[in-house]
Amino acid sequence: MPQTGIAVLGSTGSVGTQTLSVIERLSDRFRVISLTAGMNTSLLAEQVRAFNPEIVVAKTEKPVAGRVPLLAPAGLVDAATHPDVDIVVVATSGHDAIDATCKAIEAGKTIALANKETIVCAGDYILPLAKAHGVQIRTMDSEHSAIWQSIGESDPASIVRLILTASGGPFRSATTDELASVTLEQAMTHPTYHMGTKITIDSATLMNKGLEIIEAHHLFEMAYDKIEVIIHPQSIIHSMVEFADFSTIAQLSPPDMRLPIQYALTYPDHVSSPCQQLDLAAISALTFETPDEKRFPALRIAREAGVAGGTYPTVLSAADEVAVAAFAERRIGFLDIVRIVEETLQAHESHSVADLEVMARADDWARRKAGQLVQHSG
Repeated sequence: MPQTGIAVLGSTGSVGTQTLSVIERLSDRFRVISLTAGMNTSLLAEQVRAFNPEIVVAKTEKPVAGRVPLLAPAGLVDAATHPDVDIVVVATSGHDAIDATCKAIEAGKTIALANKETIVCAGDYILPLAKAHGVQIRTMDSEHSAIWQSIGESDPASIVRLILTASGGPFRSATTDELASVTLEQAMTHPTYHMGTKITIDSATLMNKGLEIIEAHHLFEMAYDKIEVIIHPQSIIHSMVEFADFSTIAQLSPPDMRLPIQYALTYPDHVSSPCQQLDLAAISALTFETPDEKRFPALRIAREAGVAGGTYPTVLSAADEVAVAAFAERRIGFLDIVRIVEETLQAHESHSVADLEVMARADDWARRKAGQLVQHSG
């Protein structure tokens, strides 16, 4: 069997490093063609030495492991469209890889997607583009992977509900007063996963789950009123699908991102993995709660932005990036994150996303507006 060529966009992040660990175990099946990163050139250099890719991309012109990198973000397009690449793993955070993802789709590459912003901001553009080019988008997000696996070959018309599970984050039981005094260190303590700063803070506000609602709408062509969120602290059931006969199918496993990452690469095969085997007797109990949208309004705000459509989801995502970065820099409080996002949305006049330039203009506007709100918060 010939090796499948892989481009890893965002190779030094949490998903990127775990992707490379999966590829290393399955080196007979996969070959790394491209590696891209931001400023973490020391880790990128280790990866370059280990995988010897054809293309290296970074946000620096300084040599990386003796290689002269292409500059990011422009170099991402070269990394994603290299002729030897079969699958493009989009593991970046933020909006940098959206253009490269579109160019990869136009080049006929399969997309293994871990980047939420790509679908949240440009789903109206990217999903039709993928369909027009016969390109498959394979989700690497654990919740959407669970839905993908649970749907299988079922008729989409038979689906009643998609049920996204959420751990509830570190503040599941916190009062509003307690949330007001949350520190960065507390927000970075996720009960289940070890992730990067942005997604960990989004998990604490539940904004990540709001973004996942929008993603699910696009990826599975599902109406928003058929997508629900339920808190499941054990993080064993990764999401569920309810069908017209009221049977519900779920995907269960101990929380380990390598599992959905590997499935996106090996689809349709389930192959041996280093993940822990599920022991339900040891777990003993699986519990569920309804999310409290008064304490965690990000869920409501994200759903409203998704339903409104147009450039509202782009503004939601961009404003959240700005606000989360400000919180990470200790410039605003924890509750200010979602407040700034909502105030940015309220000030926005939406446009339909006919092309990526429309999205880019909305993104730029949202960042400037959210930045102003951050300054006024200080």
